Amino acid sequence: MIAIVIDAISPQAIARIEELAARNHRSVAEEAADILEKAVTPDRAARLAAVDRIAAMTPKGVKQTDSTQIIREERDAW
Repeated sequence: MIAIVIDAISPQAIARIEELAARNHRSVAEEAADILEKAVTPDRAARLAAVDRIAAMTPKGVKQTDSTQIIREERDAW
């Protein structure tokens, strides 16, 4: 296993990692490792690429309907 030392991190980031670690019942090191693992997984990159492809399908200037409106219309139709 490789150890990583991060010297340049803001106190706010450390505080947030500590909060997350406490919430998830993990040590700060475990929480930081989990954050790094999630940040570099290919699945995340693939999901972001899919989001970009889907967003590109919408022609520029086309107004999108809020999904909340559609759901309400369908619900009220029953």
